Amino acid sequence: MAIDMKTSEKAKLRIKIYLTVIALLLGFFGYKMYYYWPKIYSNYHEKQVLEAKYNDLLAEEDTLSDDIVKLQDPDYIARYAREKYLYSKNGEIIIRILE
Repeated sequence: MAIDMKTSEKAKLRIKIYLTVIALLLGFFGYKMYYYWPKIYSNYHEKQVLEAKYNDLLAEEDTLSDDIVKLQDPDYIARYAREKYLYSKNGEIIIRILE
């Protein structure tokens, strides 16, 4: 019977040690999560802002690509210059109406 008591005491001691180690690990990981959570949240928010800017830049790139294609057409360039810079052909009268 003395042997059974020693083994049960050893088992109890082993369980206490395991529970203590697990509690320490959970406490450590909880502290680290508490410490890094604001950084993670700010990085997540910054990622959303940067993705929005990226999508805006992609849209602007598409617009500029379309403008490049249009500016390679001489008829478009002539019409653009007449509208934007008030150039006219011989005999044309330009009347600009402000909105």
